[in-house]
Amino acid sequence: MKGFVDEPNYTIDLLEEGTTLSDVIDNHIYEQALVEKNAFFVADLGNVVKKHIQWQNVMAQIKPFYTVKCNTSTALIEILAALGIGFACASKNEIALVQSFGVAPENIIYTSMCKQLSQIKYAAKNGIDILVCDNETELMKIARNHPSAKLLLHIATEASSEGEEMSMDFGSTLKNSRHLLECAKELGVEVVGVKFHISSFCKDLQAYTHAVSDARCVFDMGVEFGFNMSILDIGGGFSGAEFQLEEIYSAISPLLDIYFPPESGVSVIAEPGSYYVASSFTLAVNIIAKKVVARDQNKELEPSPNDEPAYMYYMNDGVYGSFASKLTDNTIAVPSVHKKYSKEEAVFASSLWGPSSDGLDQVIEHCLLPELNVGDWVTFDNMGANTLGEQSAFNDFQKPPVYYLISAFDWYEMQDAGITLDTTMKNFFVVPSCFHASQEDRISAPA
Repeated sequence: MKGFVDEPNYTIDLLEEGTTLSDVIDNHIYEQALVEKNAFFVADLGNVVKKHIQWQNVMAQIKPFYTVKCNTSTALIEILAALGIGFACASKNEIALVQSFGVAPENIIYTSMCKQLSQIKYAAKNGIDILVCDNETELMKIARNHPSAKLLLHIATEASSEGEEMSMDFGSTLKNSRHLLECAKELGVEVVGVKFHISSFCKDLQAYTHAVSDARCVFDMGVEFGFNMSILDIGGGFSGAEFQLEEIYSAISPLLDIYFPPESGVSVIAEPGSYYVASSFTLAVNIIAKKVVARDQNKELEPSPNDEPAYMYYMNDGVYGSFASKLTDNTIAVPSVHKKYSKEEAVFASSLWGPSSDGLDQVIEHCLLPELNVGDWVTFDNMGANTLGEQSAFNDFQKPPVYYLISAFDWYEMQDAGITLDTTMKNFFVVPSCFHASQEDRISAPA
C-alpha cells in the first residue's frame, strides 16, 4: 500500500483476506512517523457499496440523490455515480464535480435555498432543470435566469411531539405554498413537485407522516393551478443505521401507498448524505502539544477517578478542519487511542483541542484517557460526514489526505453489481494488498 494519488487519479487499496482496516491505519501511521505526522483519513469504499445495497433492500421504491456537500471526496463521488444514484448539489462547484463523472443532468437537483444569480445561470447552461425553492424572491430570480426550470416547492415541517423542535428556517407554510404556486403560474415557471426535510435529530416518526400528508395537500394545490406534479422529495435525515431506515420506511410507506401510489406516476426521491459516508471514513490525528492542568487551577474540571491533574491535548486537526461540524451540531466525536495500553492503566480527565489556540477550537470537552505524549496518535471513527468540505482559512491548514481501500470480497461484489474497471470507473488505480506496492504493481484502468 503506497501513497495517496490526488486529482485526477487516486489509489484504492485492494485488501486481501486477513488484512483489516486497523492494519491499514497502522501502516499509514508508521509511514507518517517517518515524515511530518500529518492527519489523514482512511475510507472504506466497500462500506459505501454496502450502504447502497441496504438502501435498495429497505427503500426500494425511493431513489437516493446523494447530498454532495456532505462529503466531496472524488473516489466517493465516482463510486456513487457508478452505482447509478442521483446527486443533490448546493453549488456550482458541486454540479461541476458530479458532471465530471458523466452524471446526466436529469440525475442532478440543485438544492440550494439561497442561489447566486450566476449559479442559477450555470445550472441553466448545464441542463440542471430541477431546482428547490421556498419563497417568492427566489422564485423571481429563477424565473428571470432559468425560465425552463422545474421547481420543487420546499415545505416547512414540524415535529408533533413535545421536545422535538424542528428548524423553520427553510420551507414554506401550506398557506404560503398556495401563494407561491399562484406566483409561479403568473411567472410561467413550472412546478413539478414538493420537498420536505426531517432532521436526523427528530425521533418522532409522526413528523414524517404529517410531512407526507402536507405534501399531498400541496400536490393537490399544484394540480388546481394546472401543474404536472410528479416528484416527491422526502429530503435527508438518515443516520446510517439500518433500524432507523426501516423505522422511517415503515412510517411513510402506508401513506405513500395511499397518497402517491405507483399508478399515480409520482417519483419518490430522497437526499441521503451522512447515511452513505459517515461510517465509511476514519480519521487519524497526531498529538502535537500537551498541557497539564492542576485541579486547583480550574474548578470546572470534571473529577478524575484518581484525583490526578487533568490534561489538555492539542491535535493537528480541529474545528477549523475536519471537526467543523462541532460548531453546528451536537455530534460528539469519540476518540480511540492508537497505542496499546493496559486496561489497568490509569486514566485521566482530558480534553482535546485543535491547533489554532482559539477558544472555539475544542473538539472534546471531557473524556477519560490514559496519559498521552506528543507524537501519539488518536483515531476517530464515523468521520465521513461534513469533514471534507472547503478548507479553512486558518494558517496553512490543508485537507488531510484520504487513503481509499476496499476488501477483495467487497470488490468482487461490486463487480457483480456491474461496476467494472473498463466501463464506469476510470480515474483510479487499484493497489493489491501488499503494503509496499511499487509503481509497477499498480493496476490501472485501460485507457
